[in-house]
Amino acid sequence: SLSRETDRVEQLLEEVQTIAVVGISRNRHRDSQYVARYLQNAGYRIVPVNPAADELLGEKSYPDLQSIPFEVDVVDIFRRPDDIPAAVDEALDINPKAIWLQLGTGDHPEERKKVEARDVDFVQKRCIKVDHQFLIRPKLEEV
Repeated sequence: SLSRETDRVEQLLEEVQTIAVVGISRNRHRDSQYVARYLQNAGYRIVPVNPAADELLGEKSYPDLQSIPFEVDVVDIFRRPDDIPAAVDEALDINPKAIWLQLGTGDHPEERKKVEARDVDFVQKRCIKVDHQFLIRPKLEEV
């Protein structure tokens, strides 16, 4: 159910620290960079994955997930729907806690099966920024 998925997403966002953003744009006006900047300001460590950039948002950018020399909790994917299966396979190779397909990347039931079979959380058709704003930020403001 949707509310159960929301609870799972909330727990995930409270537990994770490092988020690799696959397909992050060099253009600061694109959603991928806007979302990554929001997450960075919220206290997560952002790891840009873009072969065309050396650095984004003050962080070293990597050409692919395999090049990242430390553990990543979440792989957040901003790619065209056709590119998703390959991107998910690459993400599974580094064994993250979760793979998040950003809103606009399509619906991928086969990918969900593949990811969940590996005991990795799978989130799709949701925006990580919007979820953080509604699920996490209000709690931070209570303190």
